[in-house]
Amino acid sequence: MTERGDDAPVVDQEELNGDDMSPIDSMREMIEYIARALASNPDAVSVSEEDDGDRIFLHLSVDDQDKGKVIGRDGRVAQSMRSLLRVAAVKADVRVSLEID
Repeated sequence: MTERGDDAPVVDQEELNGDDMSPIDSMREMIEYIARALASNPDAVSVSEEDDGDRIFLHLSVDDQDKGKVIGRDGRVAQSMRSLLRVAAVKADVRVSLEID
């Protein structure tokens, strides 16, 4: 961070980005973080990605006993994760779909 004369901090864009993660890696980590927080067996949570040309598919795998928690009542949790992905995808100018295995 650099300082201006009026003691107000100025944040460089590079500092905001943190490490050099791609937008897809950030989205994958976000989904994995949410799923691990919900799951009883967080070690069984994994997210893989598949590039299909114009769309990227994120495959979320969880333990069988945790599928209900990750999907949620009437699919509300899954829809919320998809909404968050949609927002991040628009910002990154990509198309992303979430599939829960």
